[in-house]
Amino acid sequence: MSSKPILRHAPYLRRYARALTGSQSEGDGFVQATLEALLEGDLALAADVPVRTALFRAFHQTWRKALNGHSIDAPRNRLVADVRLQRMTPEHRTAILLIVMEGFTLSEAAFVLGVSETEVRRRYDAAHESIERQLSTDVLIIEDEPVIAIDLERIVLDMGHRVLGVGATHKEAVALVADRTPGLVLADVRLADGSSGIEAVTEILKNYDVPVVFITAYPERLLTGEKPEPAFLVTKPFKEEAVKALIGQALFFHQPKPQLHLV
Repeated sequence: MSSKPILRHAPYLRRYARALTGSQSEGDGFVQATLEALLEGDLALAADVPVRTALFRAFHQTWRKALNGHSIDAPRNRLVADVRLQRMTPEHRTAILLIVMEGFTLSEAAFVLGVSETEVRRRYDAAHESIERQLSTDVLIIEDEPVIAIDLERIVLDMGHRVLGVGATHKEAVALVADRTPGLVLADVRLADGSSGIEAVTEILKNYDVPVVFITAYPERLLTGEKPEPAFLVTKPFKEEAVKALIGQALFFHQPKPQLHLV
């Protein structure tokens, strides 16, 4: 098989891998290992299924192999669940991300994971319960389209969080956190006045150590693997469950930086 069909799906596999691991570098590393194994013939795509489905299954074979010898009840290496959240196992994350973020059906997700549909449903339901048990936080929304902003506000409130405010421009977003600390940022990438949601977030992160979920209509432009890129991306038009899943993932993986205390 030509490598072109595989590489066409690579940006979306990177998105999934980053959301699963909570890290651009770790997620991209697993994707690179999968692609290299496929191109070198050490790993084969499953036959009689769409290339995308087979590619995600191959990724899971690589990821699962790497997890051997590690506890699967917690993120690998340096990644530890934020103490504010209930535990969500990798298996639970895979089920909810495959279905709500990547759009796989229950049966397709079962094939990708190599388990029964009943087991996928169990993991999916457990992931939802874990997300719903999160402690509430203050969410800053950076979005210039009023209808989308209202929809995001509703989703945030439905999850039990609070809306710190909605900024339609870089300037408005930064002003909203001048004297209030956000617990999470939901940010559109391109804003109507020509300013950048990424630049606004960069400025906010200079003063606040918070997780960020970016929203964009063109995720492939931010998933090249060639430079520092967001770990959590929601694609427009988005599904409500996808937004909820990534909010949960971002909060789950956020590691507050240690504070320096002068003596």
